[in-house]
Amino acid sequence: MPDRTEIPDAPPTPRSPEDAYLEKRTLRRGSAGPLLLTGLGVAYVVSGDFSGWNFGLAHGGFGGLAVAAVLMGLMYTCMVFALAEMASVLPTAGGGYGFARRALGTWGGFLTGTAILIEYVLAPAAISLFIGDYVESLGLFGLTSSWPVYLACFVLFIGIHLWGVGEALRFSFVVTGVAVAALLIFAAGAFTDFDAGRLHDIPVDRDAFGASSWLPFGLLGIWASFPFGMWFFLGVEGVPLAAEETRDPARTLPKAMATSMGILLLLALLTFLAATGAGGADAMKDAGNPLVAALQSDGRPTTLGRIVNYAGLAGLVASFFSLIYAGSRQLFALSRAGYLPRFLSLTSRRKAPYLGLLVPGALGFALAAATGDGARMLNVAVFGATISYALMALSHIVLRRREPYLPRPYRTPGGVLTSSVALALACAALVATFLVDVTAAFIALGVYALAAGYFGFYSRHRLVASAPEEEFAALAAAEAELARE
Repeated sequence: MPDRTEIPDAPPTPRSPEDAYLEKRTLRRGSAGPLLLTGLGVAYVVSGDFSGWNFGLAHGGFGGLAVAAVLMGLMYTCMVFALAEMASVLPTAGGGYGFARRALGTWGGFLTGTAILIEYVLAPAAISLFIGDYVESLGLFGLTSSWPVYLACFVLFIGIHLWGVGEALRFSFVVTGVAVAALLIFAAGAFTDFDAGRLHDIPVDRDAFGASSWLPFGLLGIWASFPFGMWFFLGVEGVPLAAEETRDPARTLPKAMATSMGILLLLALLTFLAATGAGGADAMKDAGNPLVAALQSDGRPTTLGRIVNYAGLAGLVASFFSLIYAGSRQLFALSRAGYLPRFLSLTSRRKAPYLGLLVPGALGFALAAATGDGARMLNVAVFGATISYALMALSHIVLRRREPYLPRPYRTPGGVLTSSVALALACAALVATFLVDVTAAFIALGVYALAAGYFGFYSRHRLVASAPEEEFAALAAAEAELARE
């Protein structure tokens, strides 16, 4: 027989330490399409339609809150278009942190990512308190103390996230659909009892500059209402955080973001007009459950009111659930790149950032159980959000100016003019938070200062160059160096 020469198999290519590091920190790709992402964008926000926005009536009246909501809707629309462009360029889990990292450097990236993280850690903690109040008021499970509800929320919904991102997003989509359907049913019912005279029934403060029946607290009331106008849209900017788990993110993300923003604008208009016109601005300004109060203006329970009450619980669950997702992805990206402790970005066999879910969840439950102050925590979250909005809008402007030839699968309509509008309104909203809750603003600044100290003295010297957002920024620096040569 002819002699056979055995050809040995080629030895496996050794993995680099960078490959091994990133292999333990990967998310499940291709889990979300345009429909689930659109649902995610609405889910972040939908609880704000059921309550919270109405407290702005106590600061600006119907006219003041209406102007504030229009301006905040404009800010979010402009910002969503700017973020859609940047997400198509850099579709990673870092979202706003990644955009600011390339445009504004490591400090800009860290400050943006930390502001986003403050929003997405504090907001679920606050919403868990509202869920507890709903469960107790509805008499569900015979509970008279709400802390078991907070614990159940975090354990149950974090468990679904640990199960897998596809399952989590589908659950969120279903619950969000229930909440949106209830809002539409509410609007249809409330408009049957609409009275334009009730829109401006708040007593006028004659000492306020520019006061009238439509602006009972004067012109300054418009500015003071900004944080409450944001409640109709707060959180929609979190859609790009799903980029690494999205099919064809460069095309899907812009479409989903624009669609979800359109839905939110429509829901804000219907909810605001229907609730205030049916229940009256004066009654709505202090209502803990404004939609139900609008349907039961005579104090008698109605079938539609009970339906909306239960649907309000669904809306709170949808926002709580989706905000946990957003916070875990922002924490994952910052940790993977070394801005925060690296162990927080480890992923499970099901490709879920389990510590990125468990650690913020434990912190959120502790805050909810210890303080019981949901309004204060939401005001802290709003303060962090406005900082991130200003930095993300600035990042879009810088990238357009500095890198005009960067390939952009999607381009923001209006270019830097659009992001400039978002930047100006975000700065105005940031200042307005001091008009509403100075304590919350300083709490947020204190947390921010501690985080900046950790970054400045420790983590900025230990960044992971192979993380996607860091590689993207390094590529920009190398291209700039070549251009100079």
